Order: sequence, then C-alpha cells, then structure tokens
Amino acid sequence: MIGGGIAGLAAAARMREERPEAEIVVLEGSPRIGGKLQLAEVGGVTVDVGAEAMLNRRPEGVALAHTSGLGAAVVHPATTAAQLWNRSELVAMPRTLMGIPIDLRQLAETGVISKPGMARAAMDAVLPATSLDGRDTSIGALVEERFGREVVDRLVEPLLGGVYAGHAREISARAAVPQVVALLDRDRSLAKAAAQATAGPISDLPVFAGIAGGMGRLPAAVAAASGARIELDTTARALARRPGGGWTVVVGSADEPRLLQADAVIVAVPARAAARLLSEVAPAAALELARIEYASVALVTMAFAERDFPAVHGSGFLVPPVEKRMIKASTFSFAKWDWVRQAGNGTLVMRCSLGRHRDEHQLQVSDEELVELALTDLADAIGLSVRPVDHQVQRWGGGLPQYAVGHLDRIATVRAEVGRLPGLAVCGAAYDGLGIPACIASAHLAVASLLDDLPGAAPR
Repeated sequence: MIGGGIAGLAAAARMREERPEAEIVVLEGSPRIGGKLQLAEVGGVTVDVGAEAMLNRRPEGVALAHTSGLGAAVVHPATTAAQLWNRSELVAMPRTLMGIPIDLRQLAETGVISKPGMARAAMDAVLPATSLDGRDTSIGALVEERFGREVVDRLVEPLLGGVYAGHAREISARAAVPQVVALLDRDRSLAKAAAQATAGPISDLPVFAGIAGGMGRLPAAVAAASGARIELDTTARALARRPGGGWTVVVGSADEPRLLQADAVIVAVPARAAARLLSEVAPAAALELARIEYASVALVTMAFAERDFPAVHGSGFLVPPVEKRMIKASTFSFAKWDWVRQAGNGTLVMRCSLGRHRDEHQLQVSDEELVELALTDLADAIGLSVRPVDHQVQRWGGGLPQYAVGHLDRIATVRAEVGRLPGLAVCGAAYDGLGIPACIASAHLAVASLLDDLPGAAPR
C-alpha cells in the first residue's frame, strides 16, 4: 500500500481479511499514519484536529471501527441541531437534503430566504420536471433551476463548503450528491422528492458517528488489526512493472534509492501524487488525476474556561460565502460530543474552519492571525468577548479534492486504464467520496480488484 491514510490502512486491513498469509507493507511518506485523521492536545484535552465524524448511515466506517477493536468507543453526537449565520445573525438551520429545502413553509418561517426568494423557490412545485438525460451538471446549477439563486447561495453553498470547501456551481451533482440526482425521477417537485427520500427507515438512524477520544484513534487501531509493516518517512518515487509479473516500487532519495518488490500495489495517495507515480505505467490515468484540483483549509481549535464562554445553542453554525466572513463553519465540540465536554472538566473546546477552493491566499497568514480572524467572527456571531486559554491551528494544504463537473467520467477513465495493469489499483478521497466511509469503500473496491492477480488465486 502506498499511502498510510485511512484508505491505505483500510486496504491493508481488508487484504489481511482476504489473504491472511500475505505480507502487507504500508509506505507512508510522512512521520505518521492517518492522513486527515489526527489528534492534538488543546487546553489539556486531546481532540480531533482533522475529521471528527463519519457518516453513520453508511456502514463502512462504523464496521471498520468494530473490526479494529473500537466498537465500544463508537458514539453519536449529543446534538446535531445546527444554526446558520444569516444576514449577520444566527438562525435555526432549515431542514434540507444537502441544501435542498424539504419544507418550504418551515423554510419561510426561519427567515433565511427573502420573500422574493421564497416566491422563486415555490416555483419548484409547478416547473416542468428536470431531466439530465445522462449528462452531468453542477449541484448549484441544478438547485438554482428548481429553487432560484438565493437557495443556492444561502443553503447549498454553506453545506457543500463544509464538506468540499468548494463552490456549488462547480461541484458535480452526479459525483458529489448522487442521492439528489436520483430524486429527479421521483417527483416533478424536487422539494417533495427530497421529503420522501428523508422519510424512509434510514431516517431513524443517527446521521453521524464518532469515536470517544477522537476519530484520530482509528488509524492506529486499523493499522494494528491489519498486521501490516508500516514504514514511515518513506516516499514512493516511482513504479515499474516487472517482466515476470508484479511490481517494483522505488523509495528513498534519488541518491540512495531502494527497490521494493511486490506482487500487487495499491496507490492510496492524493491525486497529484498518484499522477506522478502512474505517469510512466498509466499515462492517461495520470493525466486525468493531475487535473483534479484541491482546496486548502485550516482548522482553528480553541479552549475556553467554561465560566467565560457565552451560552450557545446546538452543535455549531455554518456560514454562507455571501456573508463575507472568514470562517465558513464553527463547531461547538463540547456540545456536540459528550466525551469532549467530560474530558474538558470545565474547559470548553470548539473549533472553526477556514478556507475555500481558490481562496488559499486568505490562509497565507500566521497562525496567530488566523486565531484573531476566528475570534473576530465569533465575537459577532455569539458575542464571544474572551480569549482562549489555549489554541491550535492545523493547516491542511491541498487537503480536499474538488469533484468538478464530469468527475465520474474522469474516474472511470482512471480505473479503466489502471485496471488493464494486473496487480495495480487506486483508492482514496479523490475517487468516490471524501468522507471516511467512502474512502474505506474505495479501499475495499481496490482490494477486490486485485485478488485474482495474486499468487495462489483460485481460478474463476
């Protein structure tokens, strides 16, 4: 496995299940495993400074936690009630499916959308049905066609900004929100279809899950369960096919290269790094991967004395870009997760997210300046008037791949060319979804594609 993020580790664990006798090696170029899952101590409390939750309504993440020995630590948020910073005040987040209004009457009551905007949104019920006829479009264009621009700007943008740090009018509807595209065949009204989709049996399940002590505990547990040999500070620099079958992986410096021999290789690194590795063996795949853009984000985690913190509601709030604020979201970790509040013992830990696609220049300031920017917005949002007792800034440069319109075709091209090379597969956040369960699913798909190429595979 090249890459020790959650996808590479999940691939190692799945390979161990499928081939218990295999020698599995994970090559990680940095000093630690885990990718975007990372823990840090802030104010004496160890918390996540990367991904802090996973979708519970997809099975892969929770299942991996169980098989890795963390099943007893799986928890669900104490509250998922979120707010929206709307026209300089916090209001209750309307019920939506990825920003698509479910109840227009309830949406009107929140005041998030203006009266003219609500009149335009109501046209969803009478407009002709939307059909994509197999084509792709952006989620912003799709929702704007049905509900108008204001719904996109004030509901879709903040939700997608929290997931992708991207822009609704550029992100592929088919790749990023396939469940929304699927609604087009259910009802002429997208709002009615969304309401139907959120009323099924799955609606009784908690949306999210976490791990007591932090999602950052998961990588080490998965690595241990996989039994893989982990090589840290080991960057894979090139791949070459062996004449008799299998692969040679070149690691180490240009002056002192080291050659590793493998029957199969899974490339589980970000798209651009994968493109460099595949440039000689799968040039068409490398070209498509190199075209995937990434967004950089920063997480400012802060700890406050409980007695000094203002009263807040819910788990946090989202910020639409039209509000022209620096932070795009704020999570009251102490309210969202019981374990965070208990670990704080009088210290409240929260965090703010900053950075969107192509706005990297806003993050090119010192850590202290990012903290000040976050505090300025929090003062306006919740009336915060005190400084934190501790803080930590985690920068994720080029951390979130952007699923541009046409992403599914791009990934199909990548997999088709890689699939022609026995013993080679790819996985990770750049392919089928950014969330933890999606990354795990892509790892399982990669392993499944290799099983017939390994020595001793049963004939089919």
